[in-house]
Amino acid sequence: MSTDINNKDNFITKIIDEDNRSSKWEGRVHTRFPPEPNGYLHIGHAKSICLNFGLADEYSGKCNLRFDDTNPLKEEEEYVKSIIEDVSWLEFLWEGQPLFASDYFDQMHGFAVALIKAGKAYVCDLTSDEVKTQRGTLKAPGENSPYRDRSVDENLDLFARMKSGEFDNGTRTLRAKIDMAHPNLNMRDPVMYRILHASHHRTGDKWCIYPMYDWAHGLEDSIEKITHSICTLEFEDHRPLYDWYLESLGAYHPQQIEFARLNLNYTVVSKRKLKRLVDEGFVDGWDDPRMPTISGLRRRGYTPKSIRNFSENIGVTKRDTVVDVAKLENALREDLNQIAPRVMGVLDPLKVIITNYPDDELEYVDAINNPEDGNAGKRKIGFSREVYIEKSDFMEDPPKKFFRLSPGREVRLKFAYYITCNEIVKNKNGEIIELRCTYDSETKGGRSEDGRKVRGTLHWVSAKENVKAEIRLYDRLFIGEYPEKEGDFIENINHDSLRVIEKAILESSMSSPKPGCVYQFERTGYFINDNKQSTNENLVFNRAVSLRDSWAKINSKTGK
Repeated sequence: MSTDINNKDNFITKIIDEDNRSSKWEGRVHTRFPPEPNGYLHIGHAKSICLNFGLADEYSGKCNLRFDDTNPLKEEEEYVKSIIEDVSWLEFLWEGQPLFASDYFDQMHGFAVALIKAGKAYVCDLTSDEVKTQRGTLKAPGENSPYRDRSVDENLDLFARMKSGEFDNGTRTLRAKIDMAHPNLNMRDPVMYRILHASHHRTGDKWCIYPMYDWAHGLEDSIEKITHSICTLEFEDHRPLYDWYLESLGAYHPQQIEFARLNLNYTVVSKRKLKRLVDEGFVDGWDDPRMPTISGLRRRGYTPKSIRNFSENIGVTKRDTVVDVAKLENALREDLNQIAPRVMGVLDPLKVIITNYPDDELEYVDAINNPEDGNAGKRKIGFSREVYIEKSDFMEDPPKKFFRLSPGREVRLKFAYYITCNEIVKNKNGEIIELRCTYDSETKGGRSEDGRKVRGTLHWVSAKENVKAEIRLYDRLFIGEYPEKEGDFIENINHDSLRVIEKAILESSMSSPKPGCVYQFERTGYFINDNKQSTNENLVFNRAVSLRDSWAKINSKTGK
């Protein structure tokens, strides 16, 4: 388990500390992370993962990975595998093997029979629409089902026939008999089981009745002897129902604690809405690097540590807030700045011919791999008469504070030499296609022996020794800061969220990029080789994040 998660000094740890002082759970701390396998995990789930596993680690306890697989219509083995991969990638370990709600279907069925025998559950013939109509509102009580007073024997018979597959989907449900006038709508005779003639990804066709989430969830925690059942705030109103079920059964009773879910601006964190983006082709699958899914973030170039640090830094509260996505991006920059190898890559090449450099020579200069890491060492980069620089690093008629290359100006080619621009070559359309410069042979390594200074330092790539690559510049998927609150969130999609550069030129060391390694392209940003898109013939790199928050600059200029 990771050790860099620190969950101290929040309201949850204070509860656990008090529980330990009072020996409420005999000093045990046993949490769980219980996703439904109906989609890929997103950054909000990452916060919950870090919290639950981090608490178990901090208190030398245990954390279960458990799948709430109670709806066979929406759940798939693909999602199970992706969730296991995501939690493992975040470098957390769970107690024992992954667990499933379906592991307990027989026990849950037995508990349901026990409630029927106690006169606390009944089979109802109302349709789902009729149940909703009779449920009432926050201001008006609901109406009792006409089937509410069936005898115990009749309910046991009907429930057994439901289980045996005698009835069609939707024709009957098993409901708890609580109070149709209860101020909490969740307590108004909620459905415990529905009929679904559907094959389950683990149990196959064994069952044609499936437990509702609210019936199953608390029972799973009870069966697993969870001490602290940590949920997001939307489950606060469900807690009285979980309590009623467990108290009615005389079962082991975990303590439920609710915290605020993670909300990010410029982001959608709803599996249902993320699935719509996938299904309607707005993105290239759940792991599209623009998606806030953990698999998308991983493919984008995010590191496990950056996500764990982000989750720690935003804290745990009881109040819903919106976190600036720039905090997530900054967490990545801070981690990558320490660990990412530096390389040079030119995304929009402009040829530079160094006229006084030998035509057939290829020399190697020393380049520092990472100035933040004293153990990162150096590498050799080929330098030649022809090199490429970024087009944006040259201006024919520069403004006063432009310190890069221009006619007659001297700049440093990083790790190499000082050069001075002497001539501009244009095509028939007047576009600059080539620069002709001279170099100072006494400035090897990018340092002047006579102590003269230059203001500009440019990255470059040799024309003789390089690697061609496709670069994918991913940006935020939504232009609206609150896409879920501003009409249909689809209307807020940023249609310029992906820009493809087909003819970038990288230094030769990038011919065989390390799998999963994020590189800093000098002065440009952080990039990762996309192992899903790359081939030996066509290397593809995704931009993980720019070196600075360009959106903050844009918003400051526009006043947004």
